[in-house]
Amino acid sequence: MAQKPTAKKSLGDDPRFAQAVQNYEAGLRSMQEHKFDKAKSHFQKVLASPSKELADRAAVHLNSCNQHSERATTQFKDPEEHFDYAISLMNVGDYVGTREHLEKLLKQVPKADYVLYGLAALDCLTGHVEDSLRHLDEAIRLKPALRFQARNDSDFQNLAEDPRFTELLYPDPGMDLAAEASDSETES
Repeated sequence: MAQKPTAKKSLGDDPRFAQAVQNYEAGLRSMQEHKFDKAKSHFQKVLASPSKELADRAAVHLNSCNQHSERATTQFKDPEEHFDYAISLMNVGDYVGTREHLEKLLKQVPKADYVLYGLAALDCLTGHVEDSLRHLDEAIRLKPALRFQARNDSDFQNLAEDPRFTELLYPDPGMDLAAEASDSETES
């Protein structure tokens, strides 16, 4: 009676198979880090593996990497569409990619309140409190209605106890009147 376990054992002893497993694992790690080009190169090496099952799995992941790469190089119709893409990256936890896209957008449309607001949210999520407050202040100056949006935005929960954040979202109405009165007195 022929024993099949020896065939599997010989595959496990094959250094090409061991290398393919290492490339497969490296590809998975790169995918998890959203480094799709790097992952593609690892998975392409696995396709030549002596294991058909491993090669088939690598082909599935390679296809996924190709789709992600295509999306990353997508041309956006307008800044709003580009912003939506950046926020989708933030929602899946790709903060590095989000920052790259938001900073590119800020160069294209430096006075876009929604880009500054997005940067404020990203800064808060990544622990950059000072930058978050600065970007949120700039966004609110451009569009005061963002003050109300930020009050209910869970992305700012790390700032909830910060008095500077509270001052931004709930300004003292008397301060605005005092500022207007002093402005009108200096003009007279």
